[in-house]
Amino acid sequence: MDPFEIIKKYYNPQSMAYKILINHSKAVAEKALKIAEKFNVDKQFIYEAAMLHDIGIFMTNTPKLDCHGRFPYIAHGYLGREILEKERFQKHALVCERHTGVGITMEEIIKKNLPLPHRDMVPVTMEEKIIAYADKFFSKESDGSVRVRTVEEIIKDLSRYGEEKVKIFKEWLNLFERDD
Repeated sequence: MDPFEIIKKYYNPQSMAYKILINHSKAVAEKALKIAEKFNVDKQFIYEAAMLHDIGIFMTNTPKLDCHGRFPYIAHGYLGREILEKERFQKHALVCERHTGVGITMEEIIKKNLPLPHRDMVPVTMEEKIIAYADKFFSKESDGSVRVRTVEEIIKDLSRYGEEKVKIFKEWLNLFERDD
């Protein structure tokens, strides 16, 4: 499977949205693959899913990313899942839905009245966790560049959503960055 062929079905390769998506996804894939070397995981799947994890952003109303859809940005995960399910890539689709933050529980969705389907959207497999973790380190910028985020920035950002989110990230940090 060539993730670029799938992306080109939904994005004009000349658009800024395409450039933003590809540059971000390449950075995430590179970090995820580096982490994957330490584990018995499907590296080809990690590459493909990391390249596709944000495919749903074009359906969101996020002009700074050249995305002019009608949904809020938080919906890009489940929208990406729907796209990749249509493309018949079920496992990749789940990565789209489960990568946001360190995951969003159904309880949070209901409690915070988030505009998301009422189900758990939390990374389950090691591959999903690796991609969600790697994603935290790279911000999409409106000029197509990628800004590398520090651990401190990530923790500060996640703390807005509760200490449980920080705890999960720190567990991942410990697991994925340790030198064995």
